[in-house]
Amino acid sequence: MKKIAILIFITGFIFFSIDCKDKLPPELEIPAEEVSYTKHIQPVFELKCNNSGCHNDEDRAGSISLTSYQNTTADLSVVFPGQPQNSRLATAIQPSTSVPMPPMAYPPLTENQVKGIITWIKEGAKNN
Repeated sequence: MKKIAILIFITGFIFFSIDCKDKLPPELEIPAEEVSYTKHIQPVFELKCNNSGCHNDEDRAGSISLTSYQNTTADLSVVFPGQPQNSRLATAIQPSTSVPMPPMAYPPLTENQVKGIITWIKEGAKNN
């Protein structure tokens, strides 16, 4: 019976993983400059970061909520405007980090999304 439960769990996980695609529409491709928090960054956070158990207002994984501009920029160690190298967010989303963000159960950030978030921080992490 235990083996059947494990098999069902694994099968469900596989189907969930296959169905989890990057569902941001193509028009939300993040530009190389003049990145908008509202138009480009928040939709990425909503799709990839604010999941159950992660960076939402209830769970605040790592004491971080990415549900609003105010929450995202409340801690200078998380987002240091103009200095992605001093921002934990920029470090955490890099593909080479030991704990990938988002975790492997969720679709990873695309290269465009990583570069876009870093560019947004570099450009001053504006609420635009």
